[in-house]
Amino acid sequence: MLEQVLLFSLLMAFLIAVLLSPIFIPFLRRLKFGQSIREEGPKSHQKKSGTPTMGGIVILISIIISTLLMTMKYSKPSVEIYLLLLVTIGFGLLGFLDDFIKVVMKRNLGLTSKQKLFGQIVISVIFYIVFQQHDFSTVITVPLIDWSIDLGHFYVLFIIFWLVGFSNAVNLTDGLDGLVSGTSAIAFGTLAILAWNQSQYDVAIFSVAVVGAVLGFLVFNAHPAKVFMGDTGSLALGGAIATVAILTKLEFLLVLIGGVFVIETLSVIIQVISFKTTGKRVFRMSPLHHHYELKGWSEWRVVVTFWTVGLLFSILATYIEVWM
Repeated sequence: MLEQVLLFSLLMAFLIAVLLSPIFIPFLRRLKFGQSIREEGPKSHQKKSGTPTMGGIVILISIIISTLLMTMKYSKPSVEIYLLLLVTIGFGLLGFLDDFIKVVMKRNLGLTSKQKLFGQIVISVIFYIVFQQHDFSTVITVPLIDWSIDLGHFYVLFIIFWLVGFSNAVNLTDGLDGLVSGTSAIAFGTLAILAWNQSQYDVAIFSVAVVGAVLGFLVFNAHPAKVFMGDTGSLALGGAIATVAILTKLEFLLVLIGGVFVIETLSVIIQVISFKTTGKRVFRMSPLHHHYELKGWSEWRVVVTFWTVGLLFSILATYIEVWM
């Protein structure tokens, strides 16, 4: 029964995304919701200017419908499901506002960093309030060394850091056709397996729904992309992946499962620190995927390589959690 629910959740989200995208893409094009490309980016990306963005709306719709229908089929939506949807929709709306300002109001940078950070913190605090009211564990554990600590009320700071950090990490990674769609599918697939292993079936249903949604979106987002997910999708996915890790108490293991996102973020941090302190750049361009593009790699080669790295990280994380 449960296996069927998981399969149906995957297939439903996939089909919704596949069926909605051909309707949604022309609609975005008619509204002239096209992506603006930064002039300082790789020159090869200039031809992508005008490609419809905000496709993350399709991902959100697919996740929400599939998750709610399948959890009601299995039992009824739990607190975990509502927390997952709270963060996913909340960060998605924040990303939508950012995209809307970029493509409609023609402000290429969208929300200011302070405005975006404020919104992310507000959503994170709301999440913590609900989290605390239902007596979820505030213990964090470090894999391999079996060391743990109860952060108590300080856990709110950890939640803020994790949700803001990973939403921005996924957002930074979203720079090539299909890159985030593929790496997200791998990461959420891994989390679905680990949630299942913990008997957290609602969380597994949600994670599988995300896999289906991003794979359905990938049909139209793979190179050459017919649509981009925009911040609507990337912020939502980043917030969701951090929330799943928090609910399954795999917070630090997420550093490995989402290793590609972490590496991309570190590349930006290293680049900024190096340039400000020495005036020199470590990478030809950050995030890291642009560095390999400028080294002459094709976009598809970079994407497939990063997918492979993400898959290897996820296999290692699963081995650590299940068998060690």
